[in-house]
Amino acid sequence: LDVIKESGKTVAAVGKTEDIFAHRGMTLVNHTTNNHDGIEKTIDFINKTDNGLIFTNLVDYDMLYGHRNNVEGYAKALEYFDNELPEIIEAMNEDDLLIITADHGNDPSTPSTDHDREYIPILVYGKNIKHSIDLGIRDTYADISATILDIFNYPKLKYGDSFKDLII
Repeated sequence: LDVIKESGKTVAAVGKTEDIFAHRGMTLVNHTTNNHDGIEKTIDFINKTDNGLIFTNLVDYDMLYGHRNNVEGYAKALEYFDNELPEIIEAMNEDDLLIITADHGNDPSTPSTDHDREYIPILVYGKNIKHSIDLGIRDTYADISATILDIFNYPKLKYGDSFKDLII
C-alpha cells in the first residue's frame, strides 16, 4: 500500500482495512458498517478511481458469522455477495483486476470460534486475463501483493512471488 501511495496513485480502503494496516498507505478511507455497505462503497470507488488500488475488507464474515459459529448467516452473506458480484464486475474497466481472497479462515461450522485455516482462496478476475488458471498453493500470502506490484511495474519487495505471468 505504501509503495502504491508513494507513487501518487489512489489507494482506497473500504471496511476496516485502515485498522488492519495501522492507517498506513491509504489516500481514501471509508470505514463501512457491514458487508452491504462495503460492497456499495467498493462499487462507488471503482466508479471514481481511474488508476490505483481498492482494498476492501468485508468484516461480517468474520465478526458476525465465523466467530459466532453462525453457519446460516455465513451462507446468506455468501449468497448476497454472489448476487452483488455482477454489479462489481460491470463497474470494472477493461484493464481492472479483481482479486477475491481472505486474510484467514474462520469456518463457522467448526466447534471453535477462532481462526481455523491456514490456507485462503485466491480468485482472480479481469476482462483481459487468462481463464481457468490454477494458481496452486502459494508459499505466502505476500504473493498477492507481489503480483499487484508487478502489475503496476513496481520493484519486488522482500517477500512474495508474483503470479502475474500465470494470469496475464
